[in-house]
Amino acid sequence: MKVLLPSNAAGRQRVMRNAMPIAIFLAISAVALSLPLWSDSAISAFSVFNTVQNASTLGLLALGVGLTIVIGEFDLSSVAMFTFGGLLAVRFGEAQPLLGIAIAMAAGGSIGLLQGQIMSLTGISSVPLTLGGYIVLLGLCHIVASEGILGYANYEPGLWLDAVLPFGFSPRSLIVLAIFVAVWGTLRWTRAGIAIRATGADRRAANASGLSTAKVVTAVFSFSGVCCALGGALFAYSTTAAKYDLGLDPFIAALTAILVGGVDIRGGRGSAMGILLGVMAMSLLDTIFLQLAMPTYLADLLRGGLLLAIVMLQAPDLTSRFVRWRNAAKHR
Repeated sequence: MKVLLPSNAAGRQRVMRNAMPIAIFLAISAVALSLPLWSDSAISAFSVFNTVQNASTLGLLALGVGLTIVIGEFDLSSVAMFTFGGLLAVRFGEAQPLLGIAIAMAAGGSIGLLQGQIMSLTGISSVPLTLGGYIVLLGLCHIVASEGILGYANYEPGLWLDAVLPFGFSPRSLIVLAIFVAVWGTLRWTRAGIAIRATGADRRAANASGLSTAKVVTAVFSFSGVCCALGGALFAYSTTAAKYDLGLDPFIAALTAILVGGVDIRGGRGSAMGILLGVMAMSLLDTIFLQLAMPTYLADLLRGGLLLAIVMLQAPDLTSRFVRWRNAAKHR
């Protein structure tokens, strides 16, 4: 039985983009399973649990940022919203954890809604606007935390969230997985999913067809804020503390996972399951680095090399240029 691939470059690139997340995840999984063959390390049940937990921490941040990229925008304020959500949950949720989470999600949704409306009304690019949002949110984080670390004295929510379940899961990871599945179904089978992709693919054409792209942008940024704030709140409960500044490392890790997951940086293409596979792949890669006690600089070099390779493979004209070069070489 032959597998027929599209004959044109665009079709081949589409197939490659769809296959890339699962291929990368399987390749990294093969490396993890082969560790005992060429090193003194091995992936244990605890390592699997740790990998899934780390993916849960990164997952909602990556999902929020990834959705803004699918609509052709970019949310630089997301990591600050992740931090702010954790601080609000700890500050207001010690006696009532669900209230803290609700306040964090409400704040994230409101701030995302405000940013989306400003973009829709003014036409300003998302990059400078969300950069300003990032700076403002960092200031608010300092105020809420009083420039320190907020401790969370109620240990019960964290213990419940991180309880070990079969197959390496925990309640926290199952919550994150359920959100990914819901978003995947929405993007795949609803009009909202069609509207999101149309907005990212060609906004002028989408507007001309009667689609209100302004509403789509506002809704996606609001949902992104909710995801990031919820992710920060769950992480803060699990660690029983919230810092006023987590740095840019979580954002860089999330963006790398998004690109590994096959999201097109130009917008219009990407799936929640692809992002999830990217998050799992990068989390498993970090577990391998940890098992091998790899120096930080070498781990960064390998991550950066992987990201550069993915960006090169996604280059829109790379395949056609290679074909032209090969044909020219044949006729010399």
